Amino acid sequence: MDIQHNTTPEIGHHHHEKPKRDMSHITGWGADLDHKNRPAYPMERTPPRLDNVHWDVPEQQPVNVKVFHSTERPSITPVFGTSVPPTGLSGKIRDFAFTLSENDIRHWLLLLFADRVNMVEGLADDLKSGHIPNILGEMGIMAEVKHNPIGLAGKALAIGGAIGLIYSLRQRRKLRPWR
Repeated sequence: MDIQHNTTPEIGHHHHEKPKRDMSHITGWGADLDHKNRPAYPMERTPPRLDNVHWDVPEQQPVNVKVFHSTERPSITPVFGTSVPPTGLSGKIRDFAFTLSENDIRHWLLLLFADRVNMVEGLADDLKSGHIPNILGEMGIMAEVKHNPIGLAGKALAIGGAIGLIYSLRQRRKLRPWR
């Protein structure tokens, strides 16, 4: 393979760029370098196509539900989703999470936790409406049995071990004489 190393930096090139290699021996290499050969051409434009639009800023969608937005943004975006507005405990957790900056790890951990809480709330809603959820099917347990039985056994052992550890710790607390 012929590798060309450029030891003298050219004007406008950064010192951190990798040296260019000759890839002409690979069939089709660089086929998309010419924009005319790209499937999106001529839709792809720089600057993007904004001719003949009737607005400078898109019209703001009416706010009929609670819409979370980052503390780093001054306001909500002109268009947003409203299909699943925040409700219940998970909504309160999300509400608190969006008071924190996106740089704060608690923001993301709280959003992950809120998703798990929302899942449990969904199960409770199913039970309230008389629908018994197919938890094994929804979690893909039967697929795990068929395609990953060793992994499933490992998960079962880990969960069983955690439950056994919690049970034994609770039993030890009950047996303490100074309580």
